[in-house]
Amino acid sequence: MPGSLPMSPDYEAEYNNRARVPEHPGIIAGWSSDAAAYRAAMPHEAGLAYGPGERHRYDLFPAAGEGPVLLFIHGGYWQALDRSFFSHMAAGPNARGLTAAIMEYDLCPNVPMAAIVEQTRQAILDLWRRTGRRVVPYGHSAGGHLTAMALAVDWKALDPAAPGDLTPAGLAISGLFDLPPLVGTSINKALGMSEAEARRLSPIVHMPPAGRRLVAAVGGAESAEYLRQSRDICRVWQRHGIDTTCLELAGANHFTVIAGLADPDSELTGQLVSLCGA
Repeated sequence: MPGSLPMSPDYEAEYNNRARVPEHPGIIAGWSSDAAAYRAAMPHEAGLAYGPGERHRYDLFPAAGEGPVLLFIHGGYWQALDRSFFSHMAAGPNARGLTAAIMEYDLCPNVPMAAIVEQTRQAILDLWRRTGRRVVPYGHSAGGHLTAMALAVDWKALDPAAPGDLTPAGLAISGLFDLPPLVGTSINKALGMSEAEARRLSPIVHMPPAGRRLVAAVGGAESAEYLRQSRDICRVWQRHGIDTTCLELAGANHFTVIAGLADPDSELTGQLVSLCGA
């Protein structure tokens, strides 16, 4: 109707990825089997501890190349999954000479989201101390959020010995960068975020230091809100001088969007190679 106000998004529907992709159980089962096969086939260091908790672990898949090491951060709305589903996310990078670690973290509601943000930072510091190399995080969904948060860190404040550009770049896939829309949804039952906390934990309000780079990738078949999230973080950070790229992968949904990370010739793997300067 002319002159009418635009309707507000139905956030419950926009962020309910499992309902949007009914075939998701088969895709997730495929992740688990592909990850197990990759672990069985590839030499790696399993269960390296970055903290005291049972889930404060990562698996390290080495490759011959030099330069930064990658850290994959899984999704699951900060309340599901673990590293065992995602070992094959190292396959594409490994084949291109990039060492990759696959981490996990405590889940909500057992801990608040702020604790997961801190655990990601500790994993990055541990990976740097272990390898002596800078870290390029790459993550999916909630892991995309944690990737962006890891770029907006003053590493010298956490460890004076750390390089100031410890996380020079990151690839956030189907990330969540503006969290207040989640507060009124069923997703927030486990997260327990207030509006104020959602704003405080939103990467879009945290500016990384100059010189860092972000690629925000999102599936072209994802919801309008997911597309907005990636476009907005790129627009806002770029306005503040951060080198950003918004990459929309045609036809990909929220679960198929990460498939390219297992392929050395995919666009996503190519982006990681570029972000690592390789």
